[in-house]
Amino acid sequence: MERTAAIQVGQKPVKIIYFTDPICSSCWGIEPQLRKLKLEYGHSLEIEYRMGGLLPDWSYNSGGISKPSDVAHHWDEVSQHYDMPIDGDVWLEDPLDSSFPPSIAFKAAQLQSLELAIKFLRKIREMVFLQKKNITRWDHLAEAAQSVGLDVVRLKTDFEGEAKAQFAEDLKLAQKLGVRGFPSMFFADDWGNQEFVYGSQPYTTYENALLNVHASIEKKEIENQWQRLFFRFPSLTAREFSELSGVPRQECEAYLQNLTEQGALSRLQTKNGDLWTIERP
Repeated sequence: MERTAAIQVGQKPVKIIYFTDPICSSCWGIEPQLRKLKLEYGHSLEIEYRMGGLLPDWSYNSGGISKPSDVAHHWDEVSQHYDMPIDGDVWLEDPLDSSFPPSIAFKAAQLQSLELAIKFLRKIREMVFLQKKNITRWDHLAEAAQSVGLDVVRLKTDFEGEAKAQFAEDLKLAQKLGVRGFPSMFFADDWGNQEFVYGSQPYTTYENALLNVHASIEKKEIENQWQRLFFRFPSLTAREFSELSGVPRQECEAYLQNLTEQGALSRLQTKNGDLWTIERP
């Protein structure tokens, strides 16, 4: 594809440029597939996270959504579709006026650590989708940053300075590549092979795009014991656990609840599904 000609591949054979947004429910919906891709192909794959700017403000009007209460209904519907816990009541109780502040905060986190920035993004998504926290508020962003080990003072400085320019660069690249929605993923290798995947898709769609770009990449077997999975990803939904462990989806709640009763996990219950977190000694 001509529009991805600008993608520069790094040290690993394949790069994905992943355009996302902290409040994009479809992006939350593909967390199981994305985590599986990282476990099976992360040794050969670099994922570059870019912010796309889903909600500048409430002049927004798309797909029947023109005000916060529309999102509340939409989120409750898509929670069932993606089989991922999403509580739309945040849009009734403490609605966000933009997705730009958490996006800029993510860019500030990237300036400190790419690894911690991904953990930070996960944390603020859990806050908004499950805990009904308005992640445009600095106290919530600071809480998330501290919990993943970021320097909160530096984050604030970068949030008010350099991160804004970084976010603007992401928006510029999204426009250049013709991004129209999220998730948008551009796969590329050094030989000019390229694939584009848009929206929430089954795992095989992402895997096939990767193999179409670089057919010789070998799949790594997932260490699917629950301890190994929670060591790699400290919080998992039932859908994620099923995708990664191979435990049938209909058995996951009972399996995870048993571990909770043993004191190995803690469970956050929401109206549309739960989140399990490992209990650290």
